[in-house]
Amino acid sequence: MKPSEYRTDLPVMMTPSPKSGSDFSFSLKPWHGFVLVMACVISSGMAYAVTDKAEASIFEVLVRWMPLLLEGFVFNLVISVCAMAIGTASGAALGLGQISLNPMLRRFSWLVTQFFRNSPWLVLLFFAMFLLPFEIKVGGMTIPLPDWMKAIVGLSLPVMANVSEIVRGAVVSLPSGQWEAAESLAYTRRQTLWLVILPQCVKRMLPPWMNLYAILTMATVLASIVGVSEVMTLTGQALAAEGGRTDLLAPFYSFVLLLFFVYCYPISRWTVRLEKKFAVIT
Repeated sequence: MKPSEYRTDLPVMMTPSPKSGSDFSFSLKPWHGFVLVMACVISSGMAYAVTDKAEASIFEVLVRWMPLLLEGFVFNLVISVCAMAIGTASGAALGLGQISLNPMLRRFSWLVTQFFRNSPWLVLLFFAMFLLPFEIKVGGMTIPLPDWMKAIVGLSLPVMANVSEIVRGAVVSLPSGQWEAAESLAYTRRQTLWLVILPQCVKRMLPPWMNLYAILTMATVLASIVGVSEVMTLTGQALAAEGGRTDLLAPFYSFVLLLFFVYCYPISRWTVRLEKKFAVIT
């Protein structure tokens, strides 16, 4: 029987026939974002470079302040690395608490995770800035807590909650046969976790962990709202020092955008590679 003569009384969803000339497909390439940022910088410079001959050109002003902006961006990276380290360590412990056999510990870990995971990052940042003391006394020593350290604590809280879910999800995603095989070898629960389960979870946790770090790096600009001298704060100070010239807004902020793009884009591409490499077939 020919395919065209086939008949059935069952409901069948037919594949729509493509319409030639009506569909438009476009895929973003890696260099599109870079070209977009550079076009913004160049166009803004061409538009405003001849506004006032007595003033320095946009390019000269940007080059003059570039070392300070790069220093501020490095400070953003320091905040992101420290917050990620604290959040990862505390989040891993919290995630293991979510799979604990102790019901009280499991419920407490779940509550803490859901609370900080569903709280706005900016609110947590204000929480850390205004509720943490300016200094703490340990014995006879007085340890100051500067604003940037409070910002690290505030940003590490949502990271902790997200890492907790990453750890819990990775452990739960493993087949139950792994637990049964370890149990048949007379492994204790701790041995099963550290020798069997967690080593297999690393490749499952690494891509979302890297994606979370890229998100955290871009979120470090929130620290400018609470007065931390990072790249956005220094950009505002540089613009104020130049007399508030409106023609400098687009070039300066485009340069900041370019810094974050150049740093975060390779991380996102590496994350995609790891996802393909560590793809789990179930």
